[in-house]
Amino acid sequence: MEFMKNGKRIDDRLPNELRPIKFEVGALERADGSCYVEHGGNKVIAAVYGPRAVHPRHLQEANRAIIRYRYNMASFSVEERKRPGPDRRSVEISKVSREAIDPVIIKEFYPRSTIDIFVEILQADAGTRSAGINAASVALADAGVPMRGLISSCAVGKVDETVVLDLVKEEDNYGQADMPIAMDVRTGEVTLLQMDGHLTLDEFEQALELGKIGCASIAEMQREALIQKYRGEENE
Repeated sequence: MEFMKNGKRIDDRLPNELRPIKFEVGALERADGSCYVEHGGNKVIAAVYGPRAVHPRHLQEANRAIIRYRYNMASFSVEERKRPGPDRRSVEISKVSREAIDPVIIKEFYPRSTIDIFVEILQADAGTRSAGINAASVALADAGVPMRGLISSCAVGKVDETVVLDLVKEEDNYGQADMPIAMDVRTGEVTLLQMDGHLTLDEFEQALELGKIGCASIAEMQREALIQKYRGEENE
């Protein structure tokens, strides 16, 4: 399959170009914080509940809150209907996503509490873990959870010997490499980095720099979405 033609990709983007992204803050009334994200063909909703009491109590931490993150793909989110409920992939993504967001949450403010993050993939088109992390980070801010900064995430990869930003489904499935990253753009701390495929050292460094640029662009969108929501509430 040919991915690059005349310097453009199969969806007519340049190698360093993100797909269209839209954030909607406060999409769910009954959640403490929520965010709906459209990222390319991905449609993702994140909801945050808490801080609240931990049940069962033996899971409590005496000096900090615990963070629970549940990533789930709806059975109708992919072309071939997925079996409902958690599977091995969703458990793994839940774990790495929680670890990506955990460092910026000031957990010491809420001992013996839990902050629950639910991420539901309504429609999948490559990069769902990144879209989920971006939505979850904004939902946490919407819930008023104290954080040192926002976490932003995107994927980079390689197709036709070219390092590209923000892969679509065909590039993800049939390309040469896929590398999702997440980071706190404010400090430059990378909180998630995974890779599937093969990159040379030079390609890895190029991909990492491209990913950081993509995360910086997404961080600005996250920040602007939050400002717009609360500016609108002030004007009501």
